[in-house]
Amino acid sequence: MSPAKNTKESMKFGKQGRLRNTMTAAGFLCVPFVFYCVFVILPVLQAAWFSLFKWKGLGPLTNFVGINNFLKIFADPVFRIALMNNLKIVILSLLIQLPLSLFIALIIGRRFKGAVIYRAIFFLPYILSEVIAGVIWSFIYNPQIGIQNTVLADLIPFLASFPFLGSQHTVFYSIFFVLIWKYFGLHMVIYIAGLQGISQEVEEAARIDGVNWWQMNWYIILPLLKPTIYLSVFFSIVGSFQTFDMVWAMGRGEPVNAAETMVTYMYKFGFQRFQLGYGSAVAIVIFLITLSVGLIYNKLTAEKGE
Repeated sequence: MSPAKNTKESMKFGKQGRLRNTMTAAGFLCVPFVFYCVFVILPVLQAAWFSLFKWKGLGPLTNFVGINNFLKIFADPVFRIALMNNLKIVILSLLIQLPLSLFIALIIGRRFKGAVIYRAIFFLPYILSEVIAGVIWSFIYNPQIGIQNTVLADLIPFLASFPFLGSQHTVFYSIFFVLIWKYFGLHMVIYIAGLQGISQEVEEAARIDGVNWWQMNWYIILPLLKPTIYLSVFFSIVGSFQTFDMVWAMGRGEPVNAAETMVTYMYKFGFQRFQLGYGSAVAIVIFLITLSVGLIYNKLTAEKGE
C-alpha cells in the first residue's frame, strides 16, 4: 500500500474518531442541557416576561406596564433598605466571616491529633437547614425562655431581657451573627481543602530557611491559596444576595423592615400580596445582580489565569 493511501486512510479514521467523540459527548450532554433549559432558562424568561405586566397570577396577562415595575422597585424605600442589608451582609462576610474561617483553617488544617474532631465540630452547624437553625436561634434570643435568662443574667445583667430580634437596631446584627455561625464551617472546609493541595515540601523548605508561622502563611501559604480564596469570596457574595430562609425564620425581616433582604421583599410581594408581576421584576433584579457577580468573577479569574 502506498504512503499516500496510508495517509488518506489515517485521515479518514481520524475524522471518524473525532465525529464519534463529538456524538458521544453530545449524547451525554443533551439530557442535562434539556433539564437546564426547562428548569433554569425557561423560568428566567418567564419571569422576565411576567415582570412587564401588572399581574396577580390569575387570568391572562393584559395589563402591560413595561419597565414601570422596575422603576417602582428602585423608588421604594423598603427595597433600598433590603438592598443595603444585602450589601452589608456581603461586606461583613468579607471582613469578618471569611478571614475568621481562613485563620481557623490555617490552625486546624494541619495534621495533628484531634484535628478531625475540631473540623467536625466547626462544620456541624452547616449540616442544619437554615430554617431549623433560625428556629433554634429564635428560641435562644427569646428574652423569656432563651439563653439570656440563664447565661447573660449572671454575666451581663442588663442584656438578660433585651429583645435582640425585637429591636430594629439589633435585629440585623443578631441574624448576621447566626449566619456567621451557620456558614463559618463551610468556608473553613473550603480553605482546608485548598491547604491540602499545597505540597508539604514547600512548608518543609520554608522551615529549613528559618521562617516563622506568620511569615510562612503570609508569604507562602496565602499566595498559593489565592484560587481557593477567590472561590470562597464568590460563594459568599452570591449567597449573601440570596439570603432568605434564616431571615424569614427569625422574624420575616421585621421589625420595621430592619432585617429585610431582597429575597424576603420579593417573597412578600410575589406570594403574600399576589403581585406576581412586581415580584417577578424583583426576581429579575436579583438575577441580574448575581449574574453580574458571576461574570466579574469569571473575568478576574480568567485574567489572572486561576
